[in-house]
Amino acid sequence: MESLVQLDQQLTLWVNQANPPFLNPFWHVLSEAEIWYPMYALIMAFIIWRLGWKKGLAVVLSLILLVVLTDQISVLVKNSVMRLRPCHDPWMQAGGVLCPDGTDMGLYGFFSSHASNVFGFATCSWLGLQLNDREHRYGIYGSVMMVWAALVALSRTMLAAHYLGDILVGSLFGLTMGWGLAWLTARLLLKGKE
Repeated sequence: MESLVQLDQQLTLWVNQANPPFLNPFWHVLSEAEIWYPMYALIMAFIIWRLGWKKGLAVVLSLILLVVLTDQISVLVKNSVMRLRPCHDPWMQAGGVLCPDGTDMGLYGFFSSHASNVFGFATCSWLGLQLNDREHRYGIYGSVMMVWAALVALSRTMLAAHYLGDILVGSLFGLTMGWGLAWLTARLLLKGKE
């Protein structure tokens, strides 16, 4: 386990230091959760428009539940595991981790709430559309959302808020939760038709 932690530290340090400082404002914008609220609202409106009130509202409620669950579970794990964020870790500081000013974060970082939230939202919204509207393909939407989620998650390493391992675990957790809630919502809607 210790060798895995060291590998995570070294890879995170390498990725963080490869970031040119002029990109820091870009990473800050991506990392700012509030900036994405209008996009979330537009996506939810689009889902209701495409699926109709009943199905659309069910998918939107699953998205809201998803964000609450991924956020709260990740905070619970952070406070239980208590792994220092890269910018607070003395080993990473000695290694020269770049911690840009203005990065909002707590002391602990395992696992990434940002990564779990965005990957969960991307997965649940895409599958929520796909599973409930068999007449249309949403491949482009799904691809765009996954690229967006990956960039938001990566921004957290560039800002020294998370190790790559924090992001990987958060992303996998979000993908799993998003898939599970989208599938469960589709099953419940199918049973409601019977």
